Amino acid sequence: MKDLIIIAHNLRSAHNVGSLLRTAEGLGAQVMLTGYTPYPLMPNDDRLPHLSAKTHKQIQKTALGAELQPLWSRTADLPRLLTKLKADGYVVGALELTPDAIRLAEFTVPPKLALILGREVEGVEPEVLALCDVSLVIPMFGQKESFNVVQAAAMAMYHWRFVDNH
Repeated sequence: MKDLIIIAHNLRSAHNVGSLLRTAEGLGAQVMLTGYTPYPLMPNDDRLPHLSAKTHKQIQKTALGAELQPLWSRTADLPRLLTKLKADGYVVGALELTPDAIRLAEFTVPPKLALILGREVEGVEPEVLALCDVSLVIPMFGQKESFNVVQAAAMAMYHWRFVDNH
């Protein structure tokens, strides 16, 4: 059995979060929302009610009900989360262009993978990359330098779900 956890760290866009939740639900992945990433309403929500309602509505627009599924959770302490995941046998990877990044198509999918997505414009922070076991890249063939964070995550989730190379 393969396990995948997508870690959305410091995303800005609530619409990207909603789309990510919908895609993860469709491909059977779990999602952890960390840092300042917006998140849907949750029990014992400590945000101001009007702000949490506004954020939830923005996420709901693209999640289309996936935000109500038990596929996501939130944590503020990313280093602690990564330590726990590694202790539980997860390989921690970043979907990020780095000098030593492995092309996604050439990556041997481990049984347990936690994959970090970073900020929409700047990507995964160097201090977070230092906590990762591997960086993965999706090569670009056009003029742009990167894919939208959710489209890149969708490609990675599809690869995890349907490529059986471990």
